[in-house]
Amino acid sequence: MDIFSIFQLAGGLALFLYGMHVMGDGLEKQAGGKLKTILEKLTASPFKGFLLGAAVTAVIQSSSATTVMVVGFVNAGIMKLSQAIGIIMGANVGTTITSWILSLTGLEGDSFWIQLLKPTSFSPIIAFIGIILIMFSKKDGKKDLGSTLVGFAVLMFGMEQMSSAVEPLANVPEFTSILLLFSNPLFGVLCGAVLTAVIQSSSASVGILQALSATGSVTFSSAIPIILGQNIGTCVTALLSSIGANKNARRAAVVHLYFNLIGTGLFLTLFYLLNSFLHFSFYTQPIDRLGIAIVHTCFNLLSTLTLLPFTKLLEKLAYLTIRDTNNDENFQILDERFLASPAVAIHQCQKMAFSMATLAQHSLHQAIGLVGGYDEKIAHSIEEGEDQIDMYEDKLGTYLVRLSSKNLTMEESREISKLLHVIGDFERIGDHAVNILRSAKEMQTKKYVFSDQAQKEISTISNAVEEIVELATTSFVENDLYLASKVEPLEQVVDSLKDELRNRHVKRLQNGECTISNGFIFSDLITNYERVADHCSNVGVCVLRIAEDSFDTHEYLNHIKDGHDDTFESRYNRYKEKYALV
Repeated sequence: MDIFSIFQLAGGLALFLYGMHVMGDGLEKQAGGKLKTILEKLTASPFKGFLLGAAVTAVIQSSSATTVMVVGFVNAGIMKLSQAIGIIMGANVGTTITSWILSLTGLEGDSFWIQLLKPTSFSPIIAFIGIILIMFSKKDGKKDLGSTLVGFAVLMFGMEQMSSAVEPLANVPEFTSILLLFSNPLFGVLCGAVLTAVIQSSSASVGILQALSATGSVTFSSAIPIILGQNIGTCVTALLSSIGANKNARRAAVVHLYFNLIGTGLFLTLFYLLNSFLHFSFYTQPIDRLGIAIVHTCFNLLSTLTLLPFTKLLEKLAYLTIRDTNNDENFQILDERFLASPAVAIHQCQKMAFSMATLAQHSLHQAIGLVGGYDEKIAHSIEEGEDQIDMYEDKLGTYLVRLSSKNLTMEESREISKLLHVIGDFERIGDHAVNILRSAKEMQTKKYVFSDQAQKEISTISNAVEEIVELATTSFVENDLYLASKVEPLEQVVDSLKDELRNRHVKRLQNGECTISNGFIFSDLITNYERVADHCSNVGVCVLRIAEDSFDTHEYLNHIKDGHDDTFESRYNRYKEKYALV
């Protein structure tokens, strides 16, 4: 093996790892939040968790990504530790699909079908199709599919390069003697664990071992401990991701480690015990790519079948390792780990934004109720709600800005833009709820009472504002374009009501039917109501314009206000009649 073979090996390894990265990234984008959000809806059944973990990992081709995601879900309080254990076991089985795909490079035979199954035959076609999709497709989904295909082709080409580069090593005695060292189970396990921990992918490290098997010098006796060690090494990713997380998230990462450690111990003990009696004929025989895939799969299946009935014990072991303290931990719904999976991160942001919107609506409803009868407990609840809403805006806004710098699809970018637009409006609605609360408190403290007519007018505009907040909140939470389109006509009615109420108030002042002190509070209330309606208008328009992939809000408002929209006019007239002043 000369210097040029070393260059070829390094280049092949680079292409292999890059191809696996591109393929995995493309697959994950295609999966989006669809497969991953299923993980949130698990029952307590470990077997169902196992099946879903295997399926998700088989699709996104990364047990590390699945496990890190699960750690994040546990940290956010979405998933219980007991649910996570089954998924972690399934992820170990799902990741074996990669080794089976890579084993296709070792197919031998002259028949047309065998030749067709060899990656050297179909990889160029796959790469060509992938490039066509990337260059000429306008849809993100097709571009992601193209990236997946190109990544697969690059991965296979890198595999061939590595195999060709290491073939001369078959005639190097020193290389053979090094491989014999791995026949020592402990040394082989350590080597496999270190290699996988460094490159952060058990699939990639198994692929490297499959490439080395092309030399014919890798035997079953040296390959088995390395494969088992590779499963231990892949736990490093989850362990690193759990740093700084809460106790249950760290327990999930520890369960992953214990599962592979116990599985390795059981497999090695059983295998070497049986070999001492049965003297397996294949033990000293060379192993090929297919043999590595079989061993990899058998180990993970055996470990899962053995330990799946004992998930409760694994859970207890994790609790014994990371013990509870008296300090309460707050679950953070916006977990740093989700930034690596934008679809999941956006889903978490949506949940927080929905909570924020609902809380703002509830606070406003409570505040309007205080105008008719002040209650200190409700007032305190509104103030606490405002603090919570401010925290939502701060954390959610910061998280969304960080998320917006990631590699996103067009749909994901639009959703982030929508969230960034609306959270400010809901925060301001919360502020106006506090302003209304203060006006109500001043009325109670100073014993101010509105006239019967003023009370009826306040009641009318209050009902209109409550309806518009309901429309804006529901249209945002449910992404309902029909409800969103009803917000602006009602906002125009609220504007008209404010102007009419102000004119009537001035007349009452002139006629001596109202005091100046009462008038200030009355004016403050209707001003806050009108501004709440303005923010609802912003939310409704944002939902509509983002759906149409347009941010020109002013153009939309000018269009409907200029009388160019019959539907708008019809709805405006209905709301005007509904909230007509007596």
